[in-house]
Amino acid sequence: DDIIARVQAHPGDARAKLRRLFEIAGQPEGLATELAVRDWSRRDRDVAVRLRRADNRRLDFVRSLFRPFCADEDDTEVRSMLAYSAVIGNYFVAAEHGDRTRSQVMQLALDRLLE
Repeated sequence: DDIIARVQAHPGDARAKLRRLFEIAGQPEGLATELAVRDWSRRDRDVAVRLRRADNRRLDFVRSLFRPFCADEDDTEVRSMLAYSAVIGNYFVAAEHGDRTRSQVMQLALDRLLE
């Protein structure tokens, strides 16, 4: 909720807010907690229910940012899922990116999603 509030307070249009969201969510702080909760949710039904609720809230927010410039709801859903998956999942990938940093690749991904 704190991140959502910070992004909503950010000036600019939906694209500017999505850039701010990626900037905030891409910080390594909180990563350990995020990963621990996701792992914990695999073993504890109550945690899984809470995680699903948090993921739904987060994705609803991301959808609200993509919706103003997407062609239709399918486009909104795909871009939202890809963006959210990239933010959460990029930490699980150990691959190198040639002469690019992970941050540069994530920025390229966001640029493509915002086209």
